[in-house]
Amino acid sequence: MTDVRENPPPASALAAPATHPASAAGPGRVAALDGIRGLAAVFVVFNHVFERAWPEYPGANHAPFWAAWLIYGRGGVAIFIALSGFSLGLGPARSGWRFKSIATYAHRRAWRILPPYWAALGFSLVMTWYVLAQPHVPVPNGKSVVVDGLLVQDVFSAGTPNKAFWSIAIEVQLYFLLPFLLLLVRRVSATAMLGLVAAVVVTVGVVGPHVPLLNTALVKFTPDLAVLFAVGLLASGIITAGERTRARPWAGYALAAGVPAIVLMAVKGSVWSNLNLFWLDLAWAPAIGCFLTAVATSRPRFVVRLLDSRLPRSLGSCSYSLYLTHEPIVIAVSYGLVRGHVTAGTPMFLVLAAILLPMTVCFARMFAAVFELPFQRHRGWNPLRQAMSARLRRLRPDAASPLAVRRRNANPASGPRSQADERCRSDRPQPVADSARLASRLDLPGPPIRGDYATRPGSSQ
Repeated sequence: MTDVRENPPPASALAAPATHPASAAGPGRVAALDGIRGLAAVFVVFNHVFERAWPEYPGANHAPFWAAWLIYGRGGVAIFIALSGFSLGLGPARSGWRFKSIATYAHRRAWRILPPYWAALGFSLVMTWYVLAQPHVPVPNGKSVVVDGLLVQDVFSAGTPNKAFWSIAIEVQLYFLLPFLLLLVRRVSATAMLGLVAAVVVTVGVVGPHVPLLNTALVKFTPDLAVLFAVGLLASGIITAGERTRARPWAGYALAAGVPAIVLMAVKGSVWSNLNLFWLDLAWAPAIGCFLTAVATSRPRFVVRLLDSRLPRSLGSCSYSLYLTHEPIVIAVSYGLVRGHVTAGTPMFLVLAAILLPMTVCFARMFAAVFELPFQRHRGWNPLRQAMSARLRRLRPDAASPLAVRRRNANPASGPRSQADERCRSDRPQPVADSARLASRLDLPGPPIRGDYATRPGSSQ
């Protein structure tokens, strides 16, 4: 969900190898990150489709084993948050873990996140007020507009038009935390930074259920996502690491770190997993961090090539818009069109997936073309206005267009070309007949007639 930029390292920073496979795809770009974003967004869409097909799972309903894992839609959010930490850490990692400018960082984050978010907020309000409201959620009002618009819905309670917005507020809070995390990395180390964040979060998770204030913080602010953000930031250091560190089998580490999380989910079951997302997120954090490190080193190559292929990258280009806009569409189709006509469970899941996946992706691509991609390509209002003006000029009929030229040729009495021709004709010598007619009117000797030498002045008989 975040763009990646290249910042050249200062002379005091550790020199990175001249050519790294991770950066070979282009300046500042790590291959496969867009593909990971795209697949994570699609996973979140499938999770919300799953919840409509088995609305009481994991309580009364029993989903089949091939679909039960979709209940962990929080996994997509966890990947997004870790990717944010990783992507935002790439530039500072190349610059001695420093920002070039805090003001520039804040402006770019706001410019990247807020315009699509506010546009999605407007879309969600329209869908809620005029199409179909979200079930079991208070209808949003004026307070909801202010609370969600300022991204403080985790602090103040209000009816929301889009339940997916909660994670955007968390991500923005982590943006404020990032400069302090970088300070810890510079003063101590990246490992110490992660250890400190994990220690604070785990302490809150252990003590929180017994202290009302901390328990409220656990529910509202999901501090476990701060650990995933810090894990992504730590993993971004692989860009400037030595060849010995980069050559480690990070993909194997990711597989090994994922085994405890899978075993925990299998042993505890879906009910426990759904009620203990805090600990499940922490269990997945090492595997996600190692996987991002492996991808940054372009290993395993076939996985990187697959994630960097056309379809995943295309999904990644609109992944933020897909995440922002899919929930109201899922609600409208599920409760407004399908429910009551299709049996709940597997039939409803297949029907909803067949309808909603292409619908949400197509809408997200159109939404991103208007509200997201222009803000990525142009880093301020002036460049954006200039680009829009140039685009509008291209769309207008141009005076030099082939159609206009053909029209002027068909009607030479009008247009700049006919005026130029008129000026040229006035500069040319007039025909002899016209000169003779003028001379006869003024009683002057007329010009000689070509070929009549007897009438020329000074000619002999």
